[in-house]
Amino acid sequence: MRLTLRDDLIVVPVTVAYQGREVEVPNMVVDTGSATTMLSTDVVAQIGIVPELHDVLHVVRGVGGTEVVFSRRVDRLQVGPRAVEQFEIEVGGIDKAFDINGILGLDFLLRAGAIINLGTLQLGFGEL
Repeated sequence: MRLTLRDDLIVVPVTVAYQGREVEVPNMVVDTGSATTMLSTDVVAQIGIVPELHDVLHVVRGVGGTEVVFSRRVDRLQVGPRAVEQFEIEVGGIDKAFDINGILGLDFLLRAGAIINLGTLQLGFGEL
């Protein structure tokens, strides 16, 4: 699948399925330097992923600073033709100064067998 380069960031759309509902999420940054996948609270709230009383909050740190997140296991996270079932995402706020909806981290990329070709801006998937 073709990767898009926007503002010097590589982005792809993903599909998230949770409890019988799904949403397509555009502008997810492909980030091999991020250990985990994080989605915007605004986007996943559309399919019923909201903080609950029993959620444990975590602080994550990155180049952009710190963010408080909670985790949720989704039924499916899909990029192009490759879907990973029962995948755990982090959910938190995304700075609106950036036109992104989350970070597709190394956890998904490894489980999906992602092959990133930066020369041609293509994302493929190897055998699992």
